[in-house]
Amino acid sequence: MNPDLVRAMARLEAGDYTVVLCRDGVEYTDTRRGVAPLLALLDSGAAVTGFAAADRVVGKAAAFLYLRLGVTAVHGGVMSQPAHDLLTAHGVCVSADTVVPAIRNRAGDGFCPMETAVWGLTDPVKAERAIRTTLQRLNNHKM
Repeated sequence: MNPDLVRAMARLEAGDYTVVLCRDGVEYTDTRRGVAPLLALLDSGAAVTGFAAADRVVGKAAAFLYLRLGVTAVHGGVMSQPAHDLLTAHGVCVSADTVVPAIRNRAGDGFCPMETAVWGLTDPVKAERAIRTTLQRLNNHKM
């Protein structure tokens, strides 16, 4: 297994992180839930191409963002089958503790809105736009 992925998985388990990216001793960690950490990395312009990522929950939306970030390996504690299929199709090394048909929302009474937003999409750029639009709508709804 990729040593950077092994390190990311170990750091995820040892800390209170939701996501850890590692490559050659460089590390990015975050404690926020959902796709927020991945969008923050994209927005910051962080150079994470070639990194390995360990994430507590990887749905198809997160998978698209990992593709946009250029990671080469992703481990999910829980991963949706569509996320697994998408990452694999793009040559990303994938592993998961549990693979589920789809990611559920936090209330557990339906599908994750991010998973729903990208369900039928295949293009990572269009998926990122759909994720940002959905996140904006959800944030506006909370106000």
